[in-house]
Amino acid sequence: MAQKIPATIITGFLGSGKTTLIRHMLTNAKGRKIALIINEFGDLGVDGDILTGCGDAACTADDIIELSNGCICCTVAEDFIPTMQKLLERDDRPDHIVIETSGLALPQPLLRAFNWPEISTQVTVDGVVTVLDGRAVADGQFAHNVSAVDAQRQLDDNLEHETPLSELFDDQIACADMIVVNKSDLLTSTETDELVTDLRINSRNGVQVVATSMGALPVDVLLGQLIGAETDLDVRHEVHHHHHDDDHADDHHHDHGHDEFESFVVTRPEIVDAKEFEKTVVDVIKAHNILRLKGFAAVAGKPMRLTIQAVGPRIDTYFDRPLTADETRQTRLVVIGQSGLDQAAITAALSK
Repeated sequence: MAQKIPATIITGFLGSGKTTLIRHMLTNAKGRKIALIINEFGDLGVDGDILTGCGDAACTADDIIELSNGCICCTVAEDFIPTMQKLLERDDRPDHIVIETSGLALPQPLLRAFNWPEISTQVTVDGVVTVLDGRAVADGQFAHNVSAVDAQRQLDDNLEHETPLSELFDDQIACADMIVVNKSDLLTSTETDELVTDLRINSRNGVQVVATSMGALPVDVLLGQLIGAETDLDVRHEVHHHHHDDDHADDHHHDHGHDEFESFVVTRPEIVDAKEFEKTVVDVIKAHNILRLKGFAAVAGKPMRLTIQAVGPRIDTYFDRPLTADETRQTRLVVIGQSGLDQAAITAALSK
């Protein structure tokens, strides 16, 4: 069976910056062919026009599909499943599928749709990304323009749930594998740090929380989370409640560098014990808030090359191929995180 196509679900309220994040992703797709499914409706369905022509090589006009019949979680059988089937029947299948949901969509019904027999054998949910308006959430709101969100709710005649915005927000957080605190340029450094810390405490273990502005996330951070989110719905069912301090400073333009990312390579000799090295990698990732770590290792006494893929504290390793006679028996790891990583300390810890 061919490898399953990864799909990323991007959710968040109107105005949080989902479309801007997707534009940045397409512009920096690094050769990936991406199909977009956009769920907007009424007079608000303009995202397709905004995204058309952005990153032409990554996503052509034919790769952008708009679902404008209402909230995607209420039209799964009538709208989403047939759309996915048509996409999978194409000869030029995409490398990755990105689904931008309406801010009114409950993520869990959409995740359950990936267990339908027509879909489950061909697609897996790479991860759920929840985009927040950092300024709004820090001010105790769920969106910058709550009246616009309410207007969006009124436009959807097919909306089958009258979920309060607070519960929608909790569901988006509970289902997230990555939480993007967008518009961090409107926050002070202290506000950003407090909000990121609060979200980490009130989300599931292993959920990554990153701050950025203008949706400027590296594509290697946004995509490739390897979660299989459709397989752990019970874990995501628990609703988390968030309490944010409304007493904030007025300085909205402090330059704190949270929207910058860096990567570097750690090279070390072959490792002695693969399992022990996995534990070391997980400990280093947790200690330094590393977003991604990937690479290859030679293991003492083993003729095969060890592949290492880590997303946050979740790590996957496997032997992929024999090492050739002319290869140096060494370990090379790429470390990716937000700016300010202590490269010397990380390198030293991974070199023990």
